[in-house]
Order: sequence, then structure tokens, then C-alpha cells
Amino acid sequence: MLKVEGLTLYYGGSQILHGVDLEAAAGEVTCVMGTNGVGKTSLLKAISGTHPRAGGSVTLDGESLGKLPAHVLAHKGVGYVPQGRMIFPLLTVQENLETAYACLPKSEHVVPDEIYELFPILKEFLGRRGGDLSGGQQQQLAIARAMLTKPKLLLLDEPTEGIQPNIIQQIGRVIEYLRDQGTMAIVLVEQYFEFAYGLADRFVVMKRGAVSMAGSKAELSYEDVKKSVSV
Repeated sequence: MLKVEGLTLYYGGSQILHGVDLEAAAGEVTCVMGTNGVGKTSLLKAISGTHPRAGGSVTLDGESLGKLPAHVLAHKGVGYVPQGRMIFPLLTVQENLETAYACLPKSEHVVPDEIYELFPILKEFLGRRGGDLSGGQQQQLAIARAMLTKPKLLLLDEPTEGIQPNIIQQIGRVIEYLRDQGTMAIVLVEQYFEFAYGLADRFVVMKRGAVSMAGSKAELSYEDVKKSVSV
């Protein structure tokens, strides 16, 4: 579903990503791991179009994406849940969800029951402002909003960060559910090792802005992966 080749990215005069290659298949969770500052978030920003890449190619479902901005990539099937959630704090839960309609034809401007089955708290809080939700509830809202765009590729950046354990478990179940649908590729950046290892079908380990290790769970042992991401 996703193929990234030779991706490079700069912030000002500093090169952050050095020729990153990555593949993610539909029906799989590809987990990008590494210590802080190795370029994981930058990689998702480059794939999602929220930070322009300097070089390399990104192909989604056989189509070369070129260097398109984020809103165009969203229309093409790239769903992105950034670190920090980035929900609209002054909009209600309902209004936050409806911002996803920009990627859909008017006939599909509806929140399917599936969303409320996966995130029942959102149905209870439809009239509540996004900024009044807890961190875990905001994360659920951000994932639900991305799901509404019907992505081919779902990028999740640190979805467990600062969230209580029961919500982490729920988010894990949602990711498993989405993977098992088989219609989207999921790329997960995650520091919580046990959570990431339990969900991942494939691993991409980064060091200093480059890929240092990649392979399937069958190819890479628990010990190898854990050692590679330890400080």
C-alpha cells in the first residue's frame, strides 16, 4: 500500500532524514521505533505532507504522490493522527468529527455507527468542546476523525503518550480492528515498547535519521528489537 524510497528531509540547514526506505502493507501494522530524536515524527510529517521532503519518492496504492501538501494527500487516502492530537479545542466533538467531511463526497457526510461502537465516549460527549476532553478522550477523537476520511494509509504518532492505561488498551483494540479489516496500511510510531511489539507485524528501527533495522516480527526477535531501541 505504501512504498517510501530514499526519503530525505531538512529543517533549515539541518538534515533530519537520510535516505529512508519503508514499506507498509494493507492489513498490517508497521511500527517505526527508535529513541527520541532519531526522526520518527519527521518521517510521518514527510509522508503526510505536513513538512515538505527534500528528496525521495512516496507511492500509495501504486500512485506516485509527488510533493503534495497535506490537504491533497488527505484526499488521496492519507490519514494522519499527529503527536499531540491537534484537535480543535473550541469546536465540539461533533464539529471536530465533521471536519473530516472535507475529504468526502457530500453523500458520505455522516458519522457511521462503527465510530461510536469503537469510541462510545464520543457519542456521549458530542456537544462537549474538544478542549474540555481528557487527553485520552482527545486521542480517541483524533483517531475517529482520521478514520472518517476512509484512509488507505493511517499514520499514528505516539497514540499512547500521556494516556491512562485503560484508554491505551482500548486504542490497541481499535488498531487491531482496523488492521483486521485488511483495507488500510497502518504505520505506528510508538515509544511504549510492549504496546508496539504486541501490535506490530513489521518493524522499522531508526537511528540518526536513517533505518538501522527492518523486518517482520518473524524475522526479528523480541530481544533484537528491544536492544535496538534501548538508550
